[in-house]
Amino acid sequence: MKKNIFVLLSVLYLIACTQTPKNVQSQAKAINVPTFNADSAYLFTKNQVEFGARVPNTKAHVACAAYLSAELKRFGAEVIEQKVDLSAFDGTVLKSVNIIGLFNPKAEVRILLLSHWDSRPWADHDPNPAYRKKPVMAANDGASGVGVLLEMARLMSREKPTVGVDIFFCDSEDYGQPESASGGNSENSWCLGTQYWAKSPHVPGYSARFGILLDMVGGRQATFYREQASEYYAGNVVEKVWSTAQSQGFGQFFINEKGGAITDDHIFVNKIIGIPTIDIIQYDPKSGTGFGTFWHTTHDTMDKVDKTTLNAVGTTLMHVVYMEAP
Repeated sequence: MKKNIFVLLSVLYLIACTQTPKNVQSQAKAINVPTFNADSAYLFTKNQVEFGARVPNTKAHVACAAYLSAELKRFGAEVIEQKVDLSAFDGTVLKSVNIIGLFNPKAEVRILLLSHWDSRPWADHDPNPAYRKKPVMAANDGASGVGVLLEMARLMSREKPTVGVDIFFCDSEDYGQPESASGGNSENSWCLGTQYWAKSPHVPGYSARFGILLDMVGGRQATFYREQASEYYAGNVVEKVWSTAQSQGFGQFFINEKGGAITDDHIFVNKIIGIPTIDIIQYDPKSGTGFGTFWHTTHDTMDKVDKTTLNAVGTTLMHVVYMEAP
């Protein structure tokens, strides 16, 4: 995925405080929030990785798509698959599948939760040049976000939230143009599945109160800063999520400071379909890329995924979803 970090100059941040941590805690007493199971989320993550690198046009990609759809159906979701041929920056036709699971489909108020499920075809940031044409296993950069959402789906099958929830596994996100390619690193060459969906949503006229994107949410001791584009488009949602995380004791993960501005799926959801959507994404201000040493390398494997981090993200989102009033 293209995750360019840049400084936004002269941006007016419209941050509406929706609730304080104290209010969040009092609501939690009145509302039954199912307990997130990090072991289960880890297993869902591992199951994806065991297919191999989920690069479009590969057997692993086809097999994983079938698995994701089957799991959502097993958890009682109404599942819609968008099978579409998308053109990559180099002209490659990508056999892509966006997978959307609808929970509580008759509810008018809806929340969109999304994560990409494909793998980058080249480990172009690998420290070993000999490995830079190998695919990325994408345990953290892809599978971890999907793993958290599958665990949430399992819990929602047992106890429905009062609002509708749409889980969107977006495809062909990480086939973006490498920095070394002719013409530079084009922003629009990334997030192809989401760009398609935003122009042709699974339901005509689809809308949601807000959206939350998960990207790289399983790394050991990961930190999630308040991403600047998220602040610009949906500052009140950022405040809602970070306040909830603080109230649940996850302040060491959800850092209450501005991070970089990142080109990711949420940008196209905001720009094209107009749903205020934020990005929960690992950000390491001390690393050269901003995303840790194993980002877009052959080292993005299951040993990098930590249950403690999965729990922090999953528990936070469960409280956000279940405390949202219809």
